Amino acid sequence: MFAAVLGVAACSAGGQPAGGAAKAAAAYPTSTPSRSGSTAARPHQPRVTIAAVGDTMLGSTPDLPPDPGRYLAAVGRELDRGAQIVFGNLEGTLTTATAGKCGQMHARRGECFAFRDPPRYVRYLKHAGFTVLNNANNHSFDFGAAGQAQTVRTIHRAGLAQTGLPGEITRIKVHGVRVAFVAFAPYADTASLLDLPAARALIKRAADRASVVVVYMHAGAEGAAADHVTGREEYFLGEDRGNPEAFAHMAIRAGASLVIASGPHVDRGMQFYRHHLIAYSLGNFASYHNFATNGNLDISVILHVTLSATGAFEYARIYPVRFTGQGQPVPGGGAISFVSKLSAQDFGASAARILSSGVIKAP
Repeated sequence: MFAAVLGVAACSAGGQPAGGAAKAAAAYPTSTPSRSGSTAARPHQPRVTIAAVGDTMLGSTPDLPPDPGRYLAAVGRELDRGAQIVFGNLEGTLTTATAGKCGQMHARRGECFAFRDPPRYVRYLKHAGFTVLNNANNHSFDFGAAGQAQTVRTIHRAGLAQTGLPGEITRIKVHGVRVAFVAFAPYADTASLLDLPAARALIKRAADRASVVVVYMHAGAEGAAADHVTGREEYFLGEDRGNPEAFAHMAIRAGASLVIASGPHVDRGMQFYRHHLIAYSLGNFASYHNFATNGNLDISVILHVTLSATGAFEYARIYPVRFTGQGQPVPGGGAISFVSKLSAQDFGASAARILSSGVIKAP
């Protein structure tokens, strides 16, 4: 499934580790995050095709799927489709650490959630096609600095790239095109979504080092009622989750070619801003009992985007996904019409036009 190595580098904003989490990332350089496929660029016209999904965890120890190697098999075709880079938000950890954020009493009452898979589960994510995993979310520090550091080491040792730690810019080369990933969440142990000057500076630095810049944000309120982009600061359980629209617009002004997001656990609409696509939430992708799957939480999308060598939008399409009772993704469901409706309602003239086929058009 993987092609020849095209190269990757991950570094902090200044080229040196920035803080303990970034030091852990810099200490374990990544490799082989890029793939070639049926959309391989023609000579002199290089293009970059990226597939992206939202929150992904294959259960949480000890509640793990009985056949993890086949858990994502049903959506393998939709995830691939010639994408050279496949991005997913790793909503948890790959660690053997046991000292987590939840006390036993709170965990039993369901008042606290800490997600971890065995480190060996990275092989199943790699086999499914992932090449870049994100750590900028509210579960990457569930088992503290030790759990996060082991997760980063595990990803790198599997030959995958990761992003999202403080000051981190992850660079990949595809067909000679330099692609940078920068990811943000509203936490101190990630690149911060709430420190806008620092976020802007990091995105600008990424744009100086790469001609294509992909920004991920773990932003917005959560749950079935959080499917609309409000245009305001959003909160969940009293926690500031940022203003997704303001942050995304800032990211594009700072040099982002594409902005993708998850965190609300439900799909949200899509918008074009200065001719660049923003996907405000790709929802969930896989969970095995981690996330609720009722109502509009039962559907999601796989996003494919093709960008030019300079980061210009060329083509995009979403493929609908629905979840079985165990949170397993399978093709189908009503996500295309759902996202199309939300886009029109939330963004009006700047909304992405989503055809019934899932093809995304600029307004």
